Amino acid sequence: MAEIVIKGVAKRFGAFTALHSVDLTIADQEFMVLLGASGCGKTTLLRIIAGLETPSEGEVWIGGRRVDHLPPRERGIAMVFQNYAVFPHLTVFENIAFGLRMAKLPQAEVDRRVTRTAELMHIEQLLKRYSGELSGGQRQRVAVARALAMEPDVILMDEPLSNLDALLRLEMRAELKGVLAESKTTTIYVTHDQVEAMSLADRISVMNGGYIVQADRPTEVYRNPAARFVGSFIGNPPMNFLPAKAEGAGRWQVAGLGFDGPNARAAEFAIRPEDLHPAESGLRAEVRVVEPLGPHVLVTAQVAGQPFRAIVESDRQIAPGETLTLAPIPDRIRWFDPETQKALP
Repeated sequence: MAEIVIKGVAKRFGAFTALHSVDLTIADQEFMVLLGASGCGKTTLLRIIAGLETPSEGEVWIGGRRVDHLPPRERGIAMVFQNYAVFPHLTVFENIAFGLRMAKLPQAEVDRRVTRTAELMHIEQLLKRYSGELSGGQRQRVAVARALAMEPDVILMDEPLSNLDALLRLEMRAELKGVLAESKTTTIYVTHDQVEAMSLADRISVMNGGYIVQADRPTEVYRNPAARFVGSFIGNPPMNFLPAKAEGAGRWQVAGLGFDGPNARAAEFAIRPEDLHPAESGLRAEVRVVEPLGPHVLVTAQVAGQPFRAIVESDRQIAPGETLTLAPIPDRIRWFDPETQKALP
């Protein structure tokens, strides 16, 4: 079992607090993604789990064992870095075998593990080549194979695909997900790329300002953001937000239209761009820019003086300067508290 439990972990660098009392449980064999913008604390949290940083307070448990006082080599982890950290003067075989040799495993066991992980990553034909001769994608596979060869309880990955081109990233995402599921290894993956997060994760922990704002399944994070920040960060384009004015108990006026909503003192209306459709009645949007996206069109507009985006079918002719009437799908509307920024029931 390699369940990871983070209990009240905080990290301060002088007067700056990078993490604020973070609590998080990652199940055995779960693929958890830490997602957020630069400076949100995701890499700091990963480094604390790895033992590369010491928490200012709090505890880290792996497999039922407290490890925050242990050095990295005693935590049962392996790490894949953004820059791969493969050795150009060694063959692929020796790169994968490096940690195994440091652990003084018998040659037969080294051969077995290197062969197995090379086959998993589809690089068995490269074992005799030097890593300096490989492409970026091949070096990434070597780095992952080296981590898997250690048969760790936990693999930590710090933006491992960020140096690859878009097509190769797509290929490696699918490969990583399959390989790590087969290896049955608990994985923590750090990224600022929401597409990576949505496609890879069993659960996503969205981080902002040193806090975990929401930790849930990708579909839940996307459809039911727990805070305004999550709705504005997840999605490309992100959620639209409009101010709402109370008309009575559970009734709100938004840009001249009435909607049923929460029983609250104040509220903000939110809807995703793909959850709108042109209709005879709805929100009046003044079109500014039209961007064709193959089967869909991204419309950038203004509603009641606020920026607003909609994704509509491309067979509809829309031109800048016209007024488009957009009807929200009722059960896709979300509401947020303007003061706390948290979702309203």
